[in-house]
Amino acid sequence: MLTARRCSRTGCANPAVATLTYAYSDSTAVVGPLATHAEPHSYDLCEQHALRLTVPKGWEVVRHEGEFTPPEPSADDLTALAEAVREAGRPGGQDVPTGGNGRRGHLRVLPDPLDE
Repeated sequence: MLTARRCSRTGCANPAVATLTYAYSDSTAVVGPLATHAEPHSYDLCEQHALRLTVPKGWEVVRHEGEFTPPEPSADDLTALAEAVREAGRPGGQDVPTGGNGRRGHLRVLPDPLDE
């Protein structure tokens, strides 16, 4: 199931909008736009934590200039969602609530109102 990336700070459930990486050899912390994929040696941060980050004395912070914005859903996100729906609709798949008439629920693709 798809889940939005969340802030890495303990106790924070806000959506991530920035990625923090460290360049230890340069004593630098870099806060930039949210990376495409989560990396094991980087940290996802919400806007509040990205803007308030402090570093030890002698270190430098390099920050992205401008606003941090949540990422737009990608084709990969939509494909994963479609696959999850398809799997749930297969016989023997996950339980899908019925509408009271014994029929399983279904989804329809609606045209984008901006394209009309």
